[in-house]
Amino acid sequence: MAPLSTRRYNVYPEPSTKTPPTISRQELLAWVTQEKIPGRDFVVIDLRGSDHTDEGGFLRGSVNLPIESLHPALPTLHTLFRNAGIKTVVWYCTTSRGRGNRAAAWFGDFLKQRNDLDIQSLALFEGILGWVTAGSEYTQHLDEYVPDAWDPADDVNHTEH
Repeated sequence: MAPLSTRRYNVYPEPSTKTPPTISRQELLAWVTQEKIPGRDFVVIDLRGSDHTDEGGFLRGSVNLPIESLHPALPTLHTLFRNAGIKTVVWYCTTSRGRGNRAAAWFGDFLKQRNDLDIQSLALFEGILGWVTAGSEYTQHLDEYVPDAWDPADDVNHTEH
């Protein structure tokens, strides 16, 4: 995988913050298991590209939108989310320290520019890696989960943020 500095999404403006608001895996798990309906109350976006399927699973109900496609699609996504009544958008990648934070910040900036206070943009704290390492209570909410793909000794799958 190309280093972050050579990624195509780096042609887009830097977001106003590198530390956007986050949601904990505990809170997102509560939403998934109890009170909120994905696609109605919130949407979860997986920003990984080929690592979406190559890295051992993804959050059930998440939409795969590689970050390289995100910035030009912000107006369309905003319209879709607004028309659907979505109140919260959760973005994640492997650790949500790179792509996850960038996407949450970009969409947060977009919302501020439009004075849209009805939609919240959050990064999943610690990304899918944090979700997976939290145990079976979490992994049971993954599709295409492959436990061996998350071996902590295998840094190949977890170097991209």
